[in-house]
Amino acid sequence: MAKNKIQFQRGLSLAKFLAHYGTEEQCRAVLFRYRWPDGFRCPECGHTGYCEISGRKVFQCNKCHTQTSLINNTIFAATKLSLKTWFLGIYFITQAKDGMSSLNLARTLGISANAALRIKHKLQQTMKERDDSKQLHDLVLMDDAYWGGKKRDGKRGRGATGKMPFVAALEVSPEGHPLYMKLSHLTGFTKKELGDWASKHLSPVTLVTTDGLNCFPGVLEASCDHEAIHTSGPVYDEHKVFPWLNTMIGNVKKSIHGTYHAVSQKHLPRYLAEFCYRFNRRYQLGDMIERLVYISSKTPPMPQRLLKLAEDRW
Repeated sequence: MAKNKIQFQRGLSLAKFLAHYGTEEQCRAVLFRYRWPDGFRCPECGHTGYCEISGRKVFQCNKCHTQTSLINNTIFAATKLSLKTWFLGIYFITQAKDGMSSLNLARTLGISANAALRIKHKLQQTMKERDDSKQLHDLVLMDDAYWGGKKRDGKRGRGATGKMPFVAALEVSPEGHPLYMKLSHLTGFTKKELGDWASKHLSPVTLVTTDGLNCFPGVLEASCDHEAIHTSGPVYDEHKVFPWLNTMIGNVKKSIHGTYHAVSQKHLPRYLAEFCYRFNRRYQLGDMIERLVYISSKTPPMPQRLLKLAEDRW
């Protein structure tokens, strides 16, 4: 039996990672190249001449004397940690199949639990913003899903206390193979909520296949086509109609349950985004580190006060 090419891909070994990003100077050189691919340019006057003030680790324009930090206006902004620590965190988070908890990350990197949690959430936010910029198209399977909920208060099913709803959408090939996935936290499954979500995340004229839940026709408001398959009847079996979608929902729940002690409602969108980010780039395991570093250099800062705000839904 042939080996699964995705499961047995080499990825990037720790030794090779350290060879490319093992020193602070190497990490700064990589980030400099991503921020200014054509050479340094002053953000104030556009002048290309500069000098580096090594004591403060900033670049000063030779014309207007504006000082610019390498990490300014990136996800690394205002950090007290070295870029080497950040890059190593990116390595462990992207290469772990089921993710890595902030506590485990703290022990591995030798930093405090709070610092590791900030790294975790900021990188998750970077992943989320990146995937949110891409829309699903052509053929999409969609289903409702729920996370958490109390188990002994007498309520079960969709109405159980504490359940956090999220929509699972999977773009598939004409042959039915999974291509790209989105998991988005919603306040509830209503036609308006699904219509607003579809307007942002689905391209017009996308064919959306769902079960018979009465909120899914809301995707028609986003100029999408909708096909409802009632899986509760004797003719259809949901696990045969939506096999890959059900597998993905089961995988993300097992992944989060097995890796994290608890996930709060306001941070759930980021944990779902982290799972999707790795899944959507599962064919380029070794390249995921470089790609996340690049996107991190283009992502605006996310201060702690913003990370603690109310939940960031889809």
